[in-house]
Amino acid sequence: MSKKSRSKLWFLVHSWLALPIWFFVLIVCVTGTLAVVSQEIVWLANPDIRASKPSSDAEMLSYDQLLGAIKHSDPQVIVSSITRPDESHFALTVNLNYPDGRSVEAYVNPYTGAVQGISPSFDFPQFTRALHGWWLVPFTNGFSWGWYLVSLLGLPLLASLITGLVVYKRFWKGFFKPTLRFRHGARIFWGDFHRLSGIWSIWFIAVISITGTWFLIQAILFDNQISISSEPVVPVIAREKVPMSAPGVPAPMIALDEAIEIATQRIPGLDASFVRLPLNAYSHLQIGGRGWYPLMYQTAQLNPYNGEIAVSHLLSDRTALEFVTESMRPLHTGDFGGLWIKLIWAFFGLVLSMMVLSGLLIWTKRTALATLNALRREAKTQRKSVSTPALQAETSESH
Repeated sequence: MSKKSRSKLWFLVHSWLALPIWFFVLIVCVTGTLAVVSQEIVWLANPDIRASKPSSDAEMLSYDQLLGAIKHSDPQVIVSSITRPDESHFALTVNLNYPDGRSVEAYVNPYTGAVQGISPSFDFPQFTRALHGWWLVPFTNGFSWGWYLVSLLGLPLLASLITGLVVYKRFWKGFFKPTLRFRHGARIFWGDFHRLSGIWSIWFIAVISITGTWFLIQAILFDNQISISSEPVVPVIAREKVPMSAPGVPAPMIALDEAIEIATQRIPGLDASFVRLPLNAYSHLQIGGRGWYPLMYQTAQLNPYNGEIAVSHLLSDRTALEFVTESMRPLHTGDFGGLWIKLIWAFFGLVLSMMVLSGLLIWTKRTALATLNALRREAKTQRKSVSTPALQAETSESH
């Protein structure tokens, strides 16, 4: 085999070895698309998580009414948190603790306060996010190597976007004159599809690649004990400041609705979407939600006995770096604007998956043809090398 033939053969071997990487990228894209709408898929399959109205004019209960309804159905239960989802057709998520030590996450109807079901410890949304985000590799000491493996894809994805824009001159013409030829064979069709989907997905690929790269940086910072957070540490309530209704019995906390009113006065425009009740007599009551900027939450920690705000963490408290980094996760998942944003993210996630698939098909066919041609050339060379000595022998005998 000539030096040039060996070089081509090694190049083809190198190309085939990249096949698992293509499949890995494709699986990450598909699972990410599923993860975006995983909660909606569960909503279709499980009526327990639906916020069914008992009547057409029914109104949602306040936090105090919800707490009262849950305690009325089971006086022994302790409510540790209540979360209202962004989409009103979902039931509330309520964490319940029982005297026997059980702790469960329950689906509660926002109109009646009835517990409709219990969430499994590892449900479908958690499975799809874990499969997409870190390939189910457990976190034993810091971030798992699965997290690093997936988040590393943000770099080649960003590089492929940049090189693609460089390779396809005047790519913006694809917005005005899109080309998708159906009658010129599979190779032409998938090539057109790959270019067209790439052009229309420029913004999405940029968002996913940049935010994915941030997840890599986040893991590196965390595993090296480097923090960029300015969120204040909340001190516990001093023992002498805990009011008592009787010796050894702390006074009851203020009403949740009153606490939310105090928080919304302190944080104008706050849409209180979750409350975290005190864990013990010395803990604070936490209230939080989104404000005018939908990508980040604002929170307030209140004294549960008098409503005094101990600590708040507002948009104005964030540094410029935090403003960017805390926006990364919702931008990556599309979980910040309700159902329509999720559907847009899922659609372009599907387009990105198909673009990877089309690239895989184009690359596989091209590599397969190159491999076949190389084998044919090698076989032809071998036949020539065998036939030449025989021809020389016949020539010498004739003389």
